[in-house]
Amino acid sequence: MNKNALILLDELIERNPELVDTKEAVAQVVELICRTYRAGGKALVCGNGGSAADSEHIVAELMKGFLSKREMPKSHADLFSKSGLADWGFLSKKLQRGVPAISLSGHTALVTAIMNDIDPYMIYAQQVYVYGKPEDMLIGLSTSGNAKNVCNALKVARVMGIPTVGFTGSGNPEFEKLCDIVVKAPEQETYRVQEYHLPIYHTICLMVEQELFE
Repeated sequence: MNKNALILLDELIERNPELVDTKEAVAQVVELICRTYRAGGKALVCGNGGSAADSEHIVAELMKGFLSKREMPKSHADLFSKSGLADWGFLSKKLQRGVPAISLSGHTALVTAIMNDIDPYMIYAQQVYVYGKPEDMLIGLSTSGNAKNVCNALKVARVMGIPTVGFTGSGNPEFEKLCDIVVKAPEQETYRVQEYHLPIYHTICLMVEQELFE
């Protein structure tokens, strides 16, 4: 991991010294996201309520520039210049590189169809089964670490050989049995766990950006 990425991790702990026990897990998540990207895979992300919003937030930070503009490589710019499009210059300057990522909570028609036709607890598991490939990864968020629909998705991922990450709170969550990497905020109250998840995943996304696009 490059020096600038490690500085970002140290800064997270300096601002939030109570997160020191998450340091190793955070570094592992960054390495997994980078490995997934380099293998041509994608990140699938899911959660409920506020954690569903966090899923969308994580995807937003991965799919476009966070602090960097992430300009497309020259090889891609050359494709646009040879395309014959009148506005190729505008397109090539505006498009940014990103980590392919999908928030599984964002598909209203699909999620409600699964709830109605299959089972509400399968809304994420069904998507992991169809979207998921061994080169992908799954991030599940649950402040308790026991959300049944997220746990079912993690079980499917494990069967399919997809690496898994869990964001949760303290205690003994089910996630510990189901995830390859667990990031545990040092709280159990839902909103307090989520307050820690935000700076953690912001740092992860910033570190990934440093590793892949700087």
